[in-house]
Amino acid sequence: MSAKKIAIGFAVALMFAVAAGWLWLRHFAGGFSAREQPSALEQSLATQARRLAVPNKAKQLHNPVPYSEHVMEEARSHWADHCAYCHANDGSGDAEVGRTLYPPAPDMRQPKTQAKTDGELYYTIENGIRLSGMPAWGDGGFNDEDTWKLVYFIRHLPKVTAQEVEAMKKLNPRSPMELIEEQQEDKFLNEDTTRGTQRSK
Repeated sequence: MSAKKIAIGFAVALMFAVAAGWLWLRHFAGGFSAREQPSALEQSLATQARRLAVPNKAKQLHNPVPYSEHVMEEARSHWADHCAYCHANDGSGDAEVGRTLYPPAPDMRQPKTQAKTDGELYYTIENGIRLSGMPAWGDGGFNDEDTWKLVYFIRHLPKVTAQEVEAMKKLNPRSPMELIEEQQEDKFLNEDTTRGTQRSK
């Protein structure tokens, strides 16, 4: 059998497999709802695809930013302001947005994430992950200090304390609705204080 016929046969088989998978998803697996949990097969394929997507050069990189308490403090603030919206302050993924993504935001404290090299973590933050909720935050280079600092904080997540999580809440971004509610609450409290002062006179 010629190479051309083998290639055509493979292409036809692949088309049938894709069509069968699409029909199964549409009619038997509840469609493409983001409310469903990814199957074990889907998780395995996604994990393999992510590994293949990170170049070997990136996997071998080591964090060039010297560690210090100041660096960790900056990374913690950056995480609270930029990452916690999906990943939660403690890295669990138990955040309103993180829970509703497909696949849901991972628990960054677990071995699946912690076993990645510094370079893999850096590359993922900089370049994002296709077909997921993880955007590309950098310019794709290898010298973004803020991203390297975040790698230190990701390594710290399994040991993050309740006090750190509580302090980070003050740095979390607030929605327009939350800001309005806060302004209304402040206005009410100020009016109440003013009334109390006038009564005491």
